[in-house]
Amino acid sequence: MASRVSLKSKGKSSVGKGSKGMDDKSTTQCLKEWSNWALKKAKVITHYGFIPLVIIIGMNSEPKPQLYQLLSPYILETSVYPRESEPLKELRELTANHPWNVMTTSADEGQFLGMLLKLINARNTMEIGVYTGYSLLATALALPDDGKILAMDINRENYELGLPVIEKAGVAHKIDFREGPALPVLDQLIQDGKYHGTFDFIFVDADKDNYLNYHKRTIELVKVGGLIGYDNTLWNGSVAAPPDAPLKKYIRVYLDYVLEFNKAMAADPRVEICQLPVGDGITLCRRIS
Repeated sequence: MASRVSLKSKGKSSVGKGSKGMDDKSTTQCLKEWSNWALKKAKVITHYGFIPLVIIIGMNSEPKPQLYQLLSPYILETSVYPRESEPLKELRELTANHPWNVMTTSADEGQFLGMLLKLINARNTMEIGVYTGYSLLATALALPDDGKILAMDINRENYELGLPVIEKAGVAHKIDFREGPALPVLDQLIQDGKYHGTFDFIFVDADKDNYLNYHKRTIELVKVGGLIGYDNTLWNGSVAAPPDAPLKKYIRVYLDYVLEFNKAMAADPRVEICQLPVGDGITLCRRIS
């Protein structure tokens, strides 16, 4: 996504203590220099490129970087990478060399998923969209030894790229990988009848134009009180971008699907939801009926 910095001012602006006497021009110049540094810093470290940074300058107010343009690098360097297990680190670094590395789950989201799965004592899980398996490995490491993951992806080659790391971590026995589209598999599970309400957690990180189709099925398969996590629901920050914002083609193509999905989740009475700015945005749905 192209970088965009919006500078708004109202009357004479000040930037905290010691800023009195600075005119709008010098303040704006200062902020431009600061924000350019921030964008460069974030672009290097954050996973999904960067989300638009908006700096609002109000009367007697300090610059306020919105969202997590600067927080993401801090969180990764301070709380995530130092605690990342060796298998996850190895897989992350291996995936970084892949031409489509942007598709991988970010390390902070992997950490979040691991914590979440332990909190809900998950044993039976599902993952739709695997890629090289970072989130899959994070899940497998968090599950007990008898835990199970039904994993689906249309590309076995990508999965097998990360499989040696998963095997070395000693968790491959927890994974039942199915190559091919997920919808027919989900339909078969529903048709069988015995899988209704049996999954503790389902993670969806696949084709955005099918998110609503996945939800129609996963809501039947997750247990009451169980969770479904939908990835990329902030979609590179484009969900909050103005209509004329310069967006990459693949972002623009799927934006309407993501917006439609977010609106549908907000209105679905069968679930409680919480949308979090972790990674590229994850929406948690807790089935309540």
